[in-house]
Amino acid sequence: MKYSRLTKEQFEELHQEFINFLATQSITADEWTEIKRLKPEVAEEELDVFSDLVWEGVLSKATYLENMSPQQLFLFQVESTQMSLISLKINNADIDITTAEGYAWLQKNYMDDSVDFFTSEKAFSEDKQFDIFSLIRQGAVITKGSLYQFFERFVG
Repeated sequence: MKYSRLTKEQFEELHQEFINFLATQSITADEWTEIKRLKPEVAEEELDVFSDLVWEGVLSKATYLENMSPQQLFLFQVESTQMSLISLKINNADIDITTAEGYAWLQKNYMDDSVDFFTSEKAFSEDKQFDIFSLIRQGAVITKGSLYQFFERFVG
């Protein structure tokens, strides 16, 4: 398995897609029940292959990611050969942007002297999707990029 297995909830959401995946391998519902009962290791492998296929699809479409901690905001834009980063650092330990109050403060005070902006670019490794997956494992979430696009006006 290249990425990580989908959660039970994710499998439930993708129930129809998983049925279609099994059908492409000519596995019927009855056969799947038998595989789970008699060959659990084969069932586990099928779940892993399906998970990787889902991750590949999701990661190939990811354009923006965000990762927020109490005093930092990392905004990533996925490009063809590299990733661009806009980072904000709040130099005030009393502000926690992961809370509603702290985030509201940031919305009003992003040009305050206590907010530092940084930008960076990094080329992807040989495995662009895995680079993106690594950011997700570290807490980043895929977004539509509205925050990145907003702050890009100030650092560009």
